[in-house]
Amino acid sequence: MAKQENAVPLLDNVHRVIADRGCAVLSLDVFDTILWRRVPRPKDVFALLGARLRAEGLCPPWMGDATFRRMRIGAEQTARRGRVGLGSEVSLADIWRFMPLDTPGAPFGDTPLERFVAAEVALERELTVVDLDIAEVIRAARKQDVEVVLVSDTYFTEDQLSHLLDRPELGPMEDVRVFRSNQHGTAKSTGLWEIVLRDLGRAPEQIVHIGDHPVADDEVPAGLGVRTVHYRRLDDPYRDVLRREREPVDPHGDHAPDLDERHGDFGLTSLRAKAVHSGVPYSTSALDVAWRFGAGVLGPVLTGFAEWAARRAHETGTRVLWCTMREGELLSQLINDAARARGLDVEARPVWLSRFVTSLAGLDAHDTEAVHAFIRTGYRLTVRQALSVLELQPGDVPGLATELDTVIDNGDVADRVARALTETPHLCNRLAVTVTAARERLIRALREAGALDGPDLTLVDLGWGGTIQRHLARALDIARIDIAPAGLYLATDARAERVYLAGLRAEGYLAQAGHPADVAATVTRSPEIVEQCVNALCGSLIGFTEDAAPILGVAADSPSQNAERRTVQDGVLAFQRLWNRYVTAAATAGEAPWPDLAEPEAARNRLARILVAALESPTADEAAVFGNWVHEDNFGSATVTTLLPRDLKPAIPYLSPGDLHDLDMRDSFWPALISASDTGLGAMARAVAEGAIDREAFDPAGEPHDSRLRYRTADDRWHEPIRRRVRINHNGLSFARFRFEHHDTVDISIAIPGRPAIVRVDWIEAEVIAGGRRHGEVLRWDRPEDFVGLHYADCRYLGGNLMEFDTSYAAVWLPLARRAGTRVVSSAQVTVAFAMLPQSMTGMAPRMPVDRRAERSARAARLTERLREEYRAAGVKGVAAGAGRVARRKLGDGT
Repeated sequence: MAKQENAVPLLDNVHRVIADRGCAVLSLDVFDTILWRRVPRPKDVFALLGARLRAEGLCPPWMGDATFRRMRIGAEQTARRGRVGLGSEVSLADIWRFMPLDTPGAPFGDTPLERFVAAEVALERELTVVDLDIAEVIRAARKQDVEVVLVSDTYFTEDQLSHLLDRPELGPMEDVRVFRSNQHGTAKSTGLWEIVLRDLGRAPEQIVHIGDHPVADDEVPAGLGVRTVHYRRLDDPYRDVLRREREPVDPHGDHAPDLDERHGDFGLTSLRAKAVHSGVPYSTSALDVAWRFGAGVLGPVLTGFAEWAARRAHETGTRVLWCTMREGELLSQLINDAARARGLDVEARPVWLSRFVTSLAGLDAHDTEAVHAFIRTGYRLTVRQALSVLELQPGDVPGLATELDTVIDNGDVADRVARALTETPHLCNRLAVTVTAARERLIRALREAGALDGPDLTLVDLGWGGTIQRHLARALDIARIDIAPAGLYLATDARAERVYLAGLRAEGYLAQAGHPADVAATVTRSPEIVEQCVNALCGSLIGFTEDAAPILGVAADSPSQNAERRTVQDGVLAFQRLWNRYVTAAATAGEAPWPDLAEPEAARNRLARILVAALESPTADEAAVFGNWVHEDNFGSATVTTLLPRDLKPAIPYLSPGDLHDLDMRDSFWPALISASDTGLGAMARAVAEGAIDREAFDPAGEPHDSRLRYRTADDRWHEPIRRRVRINHNGLSFARFRFEHHDTVDISIAIPGRPAIVRVDWIEAEVIAGGRRHGEVLRWDRPEDFVGLHYADCRYLGGNLMEFDTSYAAVWLPLARRAGTRVVSSAQVTVAFAMLPQSMTGMAPRMPVDRRAERSARAARLTERLREEYRAAGVKGVAAGAGRVARRKLGDGT
């Protein structure tokens, strides 16, 4: 994308008008135009003022920040109402006269009013920031001898406003005419503009005005003929983002959370808005969504992470940080720019590492359990792919010759493969040779990159469980290299415990070792979008050549996904450029240092809230864009899935917030993306995420009940049930999903409602791995002819797609293996979409009438199927034996 040096394309036209001397006067609003505050809303300054006064002993300890803010807002409103014939414009002193200063027992004692006024002006001076883009416009106007005037609705006096505007970035302001509302007794929207035009003696068309208010700075002056630029701070999409972050947007609304007593919101609210608006117009709405996500969400989060990583390296004396690829390309650039802006002697470099390469390099080839765990790490690898990953040929392991295309989808297959690879010294040695060669290539690559030149090695990564760091430490230890790698991460969860138990240092910026729990749980449950946005546009690392060059897998990304990802990263970098611009400007101006995001708790909390809210409550536009992005398994597997799984799209009308919570990583990498696709579900999910309601509120009333799936194996054994809570969502519909694995599964039974109920089964879908087939096969039951021949235990088929379940354990049986045309299946994912009408648990409710034709059809279908199975099992003799058993039962002769 094209880069805007001044970061505001909106002002480009103003620069051209000034350069061409196309105007005689440049008029500017003051607040949220020339100056903006490091708080979300102007009135949030009052909360910080309360904290400042309390610290100075001028405010009682019992008066909290929110209380003082409410008092200060109320005093201003009262002051404006009390003016009567003098108009509603007031001064700061007028406002403070309505605070309880001199009444008996007043909370502020006998401190004079002037002290409080001075304290408020001093705090405004600390929190206000010169808008650097507007400062450039002012310099351009002065260069062309264009008169500059200020028009402001303000309660500050001339001296107070001059103090606030006395900034090196603005240059001398003594010759600038200022039109203040409290000076003239009228606001811009009620008459001040007429005074401005009269006193300037200029035609309206000769004036260009820039301001943030849609009425006072745009509609009213434009109606008088003034050329206006609406320099808006917040647009509607950005306000929606702030609302999902639980950031109050009403000017007089609730107290803002996570405000630092010294730095407010660190300027994040305003700089995010500026970064979002700094992008050029895009050819598609998808790219605009991607830009906003990068500039407004990931940009501030990763800027804070980069500052923290650079600061931690500086504090520990670490000269070089090593950023693991594929994330390392962007992360190293962010850290280097952060270190440069802050004057830190720290350098970040990308280094090729991956979970796959480091786990192979640290593998114990003689440990069957370790080999088993390594094989299971890949998703749906075939035996052939597993051998290829280990650099073995099919002929090297004769015991697996008949299973090369078998999918390793369950523990039994993985056990057989692991035992086959470790059962003889010869194969153990072959595997050890592979592991040793992989480790030596990895170490050579690290040496050539310079990562092993010093006494320490600090990795920077997004994080989660510290797997790469732990496996790398083991590989280095095996190679007798006395370096214990450290790690700096955006967040780590409880899995990082293994890193700490290995004696390694691993620090997390937003969360560490699963704390804070809500942040760690949300970020590590839906990490895929963050990883995808940060990754370089290439495949994952699967190994190194003999000369230490990286070998990359095939990237599965589409051209549109690459364009969107690149745009997200452009947005991230745009935010950091803007942030660092203010860091540098503060240092150049000799002002107080620009606040950093590395250490303050309020900064981390605010950034965590930005990221968590985006992951918990994506917008419908974000769901439409990111839902089509694909994820490759990148551990030797060729499996590619979309972030919004295709198989769950038909299930969206059946889902409740609790169902979303129950989905595991393989069901959906980003469950909230599903809820964003449905208005009702999205509203409920947001209410749960905001703590307004519990997930359990969407469960049926009374005793909770579970859908239960049991599977029968070839030894005629029924295994323990897998349970899923039964819920009824806003559409009156229910959903259940089960996943199981066993190498010789034949049938399953599903107690769908888990209680007496009449159930309408809309569809049942089972994705099974059967007969050693490489790809899953989808089996579906959704028509009356599909249901009519099933076996019903303590339940009845009523016709159509209706069933009546009489007990909590009543179940319908599904013949998975037979339906798949194979002897057994080895794993399955089973989804049920249904609606239910609960019946009395006593079993005394009247039963539904049965469709007799459907009952006869079901009986005939079951008999036909039984005969077919007996014929397949024992031929004509089997059919005859079965007929004999039926006859004896009818005659009451034995069993």
